[in-house]
Amino acid sequence: MPEWFQGPRFWDVMADAMFDRTRWEAVPEEVDGVIALAGLERGARVLDLCCGPGRHAIELRRRGFLVTGVDLHAPYLDQARSKDPDVEWVQGDMREFRRDRAFDAAINLFSSFGYFEDHEDDRRVARNLCRSLKPGGALLMDTMSKEVLARKFQPRGWDELDDGAVLLQDRRLVDGWGGIRTTWTLIRGRDQQSFTFYMRLYAGTELATLLRDAGFATVTLHGWFDGRPYDHEARRLLALATTPA
Repeated sequence: MPEWFQGPRFWDVMADAMFDRTRWEAVPEEVDGVIALAGLERGARVLDLCCGPGRHAIELRRRGFLVTGVDLHAPYLDQARSKDPDVEWVQGDMREFRRDRAFDAAINLFSSFGYFEDHEDDRRVARNLCRSLKPGGALLMDTMSKEVLARKFQPRGWDELDDGAVLLQDRRLVDGWGGIRTTWTLIRGRDQQSFTFYMRLYAGTELATLLRDAGFATVTLHGWFDGRPYDHEARRLLALATTPA
């Protein structure tokens, strides 16, 4: 059977919930952080792995970078291509995409890592990212961590979307904090659709170890795109990894 992320319905139905106005408005600040943390210079080649509808890839291209955006969901790529045809948009599975020493930097943002039931798939993605970077290249990965989630975990919640729809969220920790299984129910008028999905959870030290084992030479952890420390006040887990020079 296909894994949850391989079917198109989840990404089509939940697009407005995941990529609402506030998500798009946050992009310039986040890209400022990407550029500063990764030390990017104008004209660098950047891989956006799991680019979705192209939020960060389009902004990076606007600022003078050569960008390749990779995503599994073709409609997201079509949407992104209509906004910026100068980005190289590639449909592909993150477990398979690799271009040896092709990029100066790579980003994997918005909790786009850890979808797979088999932990070896995460390791494969990390190894492919490392091999796709030039010597001294930088990877910036952004995800929700065990430490941040533990501080604010709520088993249930809801959000009202821009169009008045309501998103109900039911969360269950599994495998002794090894992962989280979440059910989203979108209610729009009389229409109601539910999807359940899984994400592996990493502590900061666990993600750093995985990246080092994949071949990265250094890994530093940050708590937000402004470079703040990864500590008890961290908003997210950002791992900055560099390949051997």
